[in-house]
This record gives sequence, C-alpha cells and structure tokens, in this order.
Amino acid sequence: MSLQSVKVFFAAHAPDISVIETEASSATVTLAAEAHGVDPDQIAKTICLRAGDEVVLLVASGTSRLDNRKFRDRFGVKPRMLDAEEVLARTSHPVGGVCPFGVAEPLQIYCDESLRRFDIVVPAAGATNAAVKISPQKMAELTSAIWVDVCQPPKAQGE
Repeated sequence: MSLQSVKVFFAAHAPDISVIETEASSATVTLAAEAHGVDPDQIAKTICLRAGDEVVLLVASGTSRLDNRKFRDRFGVKPRMLDAEEVLARTSHPVGGVCPFGVAEPLQIYCDESLRRFDIVVPAAGATNAAVKISPQKMAELTSAIWVDVCQPPKAQGE
C-alpha cells in the first residue's frame, strides 16, 4: 500500500515525476546509491523522529549525521528515533522505504540544509526498492517542508 500511496501522491501533485522501481534493494544509503548510480550524499534519507510530543520527518543527505546539539537548539528537545513498527504505523512506509511523500498521517516535514548543495537528490518512494529523482527545492515545496540545519557538516576527504 505504501508504494501505491506515493504513486498517488505524485499523480496528484507532480505527474512529471516518476517512481523508479529497481530489482535490487535500495533500503540503505549504500544500496540506493548503487541502484540509482549516484553518490551516497545524493540519497535523501528520511528519518522519523520524536521531538517532544511531536513526530516529525527529517530528510537529509545520505551520509549526513544528525547533530543532537543542533537538533536540541532548534527544537528544544533531544531527538528520539521511532522503532520500525511505529514508523510504519505513522508513515505507511517500511524502514528502508520511508519518504516524505504519501504518508499515512499529517506529519511536519523538515529538509536539512545538507540537501541544498545538490541539483537532484534521490529519496525513497515508500518501498525498499523504489525511489524518485527530484530537486531538493521541489521536494520541499511538494511536502511543505521547513528547511533546518540539524546535521553535522560533511567531513572533508581524509578526515
């Protein structure tokens, strides 16, 4: 059902964007980068977090790591990851296919600044073998996302 909800979302809001289904799994950043022929940084991973009483989705560059201090400074609380069952219940997407499109319940979506350096990013599309190619700005517009800076800056080569 989750993949279908994403296809319905794009049919209604951006019919020019196609969901790409692959034979190989794209459930991790590394697998997704291989399946779609992009750098792992270009994978737009979506994390389902609890921020106090609110559940939110954060979309960030594939190799970015959440910075707990930046998150706490922005949201006033420490982030807590949801378990796989609650992620599925809240989003309708399985872990490895979580994305900000076609979610089961209204959740505030945040896009991390780590995505802005790319013309195209590749977020999952509701299944562990599905994704879309989209500009970060278009993704933010389609999902009414708020831009935040809550991830650690990327490490330079050799660090």
